[in-house]
Amino acid sequence: MISDCLSVNSLGHLTISGCDTIELAQKFGTPLYVMSEDKIREVCRKYVLSFQKYYDGFGCPIYASKAFSCKEIYRIVIGEGLDVEVVSGGELYTALSAGVPAEKIHFQGNNKSLEELSYAVKQEIGDIVVDNLQELFHIQDLAEKAGKKVGVSFRIKPGIDAHTHEFIRTGQIDSKFGLDLQSGEAFQTVRKALTFENIVVRGLHCHIGSQILETLPFVHAAEVMLDFFVQLRQELALEPEFLNLGGGFGIKYVESDDTIPYEDYMRLVSEMVHQKCREQGLTVPKIYIEPGRSIVGEAGITLYTVGAIKEIPNVRNYVSIDGGMFENPRYALYQASYTCLVANKAGNPAEYTATIAGKCCESGDLIQENALIQPPEEGDILAVLSTGAYNYSMASNYNRNPRPACVMVSQGIPRVIIRRESYEDLVRNDI
Repeated sequence: MISDCLSVNSLGHLTISGCDTIELAQKFGTPLYVMSEDKIREVCRKYVLSFQKYYDGFGCPIYASKAFSCKEIYRIVIGEGLDVEVVSGGELYTALSAGVPAEKIHFQGNNKSLEELSYAVKQEIGDIVVDNLQELFHIQDLAEKAGKKVGVSFRIKPGIDAHTHEFIRTGQIDSKFGLDLQSGEAFQTVRKALTFENIVVRGLHCHIGSQILETLPFVHAAEVMLDFFVQLRQELALEPEFLNLGGGFGIKYVESDDTIPYEDYMRLVSEMVHQKCREQGLTVPKIYIEPGRSIVGEAGITLYTVGAIKEIPNVRNYVSIDGGMFENPRYALYQASYTCLVANKAGNPAEYTATIAGKCCESGDLIQENALIQPPEEGDILAVLSTGAYNYSMASNYNRNPRPACVMVSQGIPRVIIRRESYEDLVRNDI
């Protein structure tokens, strides 16, 4: 199995953290998101321990909650000692509603609205990550009117093109995110911030992409960002208190994904940070990283009920499920790879080539093409693995489909953390 929270029991059924997936499907219905709390906590603890090992505890991981946002996941990660990153007013409201301390929240986004910024200022969020010069002026104006001082950091484009899909590369110059380092835009924006009475410059931030399966881009990003630290010290007498190196650590979606242990990311970046600081006489800043996908991705699966099966000779076999792009749009967006299997036949050989088709009225509504699964029958339960990140968070009501429930499981015990939407929910805001 591609995740150690998954197994096959004596009945030949797929299990997750000790729960039989067929029993989960029968009890809670399908489609169904299932998350392993045990796996989530295990990964969180590995990250926290790595900070103790490589930075003497001077820093911490930040959960990038765009991967999966709900009250319960915030409670879990805060309980494990992480900070939280949000990217919208809705995520910010959810985090605060779950009891996340405002000082442990980092607010990202390339076009935060005035309403979102005003809310963040009033709630005294610990770190608003400035994306552009206009936003800096807005924050200063709102902070002045509120009579508050606001802590900010700056999202920097380090000019690094990570080898990922073009839609999830964010560190290169041609990106909608952040301030350009090479043109001097970043330097001029930080210099301007130092003239504002209600702005407290706290740190720098970069993020080079997602689902990155190599270490060199992260090491290079740390080097480039510390060079900027040197420039700020020399020209502005400023040494920011922290450096946020972002996330993007890859996970295993299919067996061929050559993932790197989180320990290796942390060790190699730490070596670069300490070496660079020694060479340049810098105080080692507090270090943050922002794992999201790597915390929840492999901890989640989605369960479906198989419906119609259409076998077109010498063309393809369509296996239809009761979900689709409305609850997992990633294949339709950028042909994301997944491992699929028939959960009630998980102990059998996967020797049937299938295109997994969703129920939406779109020919492109596919979950996977040419996937090897166990020979399916109508009524079987199909599992798609590694769906804990960017599935529920990207779900919609396309074709007026209700979004699925989400169940958290731990040591064989399931509990609902997000209720299944009803048809009544779909029309709640209609007039």
